[in-house]
Amino acid sequence: MQADLNFILRHPAHFFAFGFGSGLSPKAPGTTGSLAAIPLYLALAHFFSQEVLLAIIFLSFLAGIWFCDITGKALDAPDHGGMVWDEIVAMWLILAFTPQTWIWVGMAFLLFRLFDIWKPFPVRYLDQHVKGGFGVMLDDLLAAGYALAALKLMEKFYG
Repeated sequence: MQADLNFILRHPAHFFAFGFGSGLSPKAPGTTGSLAAIPLYLALAHFFSQEVLLAIIFLSFLAGIWFCDITGKALDAPDHGGMVWDEIVAMWLILAFTPQTWIWVGMAFLLFRLFDIWKPFPVRYLDQHVKGGFGVMLDDLLAAGYALAALKLMEKFYG
């Protein structure tokens, strides 16, 4: 099955898994999904407290397991590159603990992309061995943890 606009509009899980369409980007869909996460997060942060945002992120992670599982099965590609809900949720988590200036948000984005692509231990191992929607979501959650740790170190020394 082809991942295109018709595909993502067939089922709500596909629409969310493909990051509202951002995962249809022909080049670097993970980066596109990560970028799309920023204005979405800023809009959510405008309306909700930190506690509510964290609850939304947690629920979005859980829903993402289902979104990515359903969509991966429909595409016969368990971790299809266009499924970017995992990048979106991971970016939201990072942004929830990042100072809200463009420099820090930009650093958060760059560090997340670095760790998501590089996949340091145990991210790569889990990416290769944990399958299904949970596996799709898990490796980005761990990459977000690395990015947050790096950001917090930078914040301590430069913030």
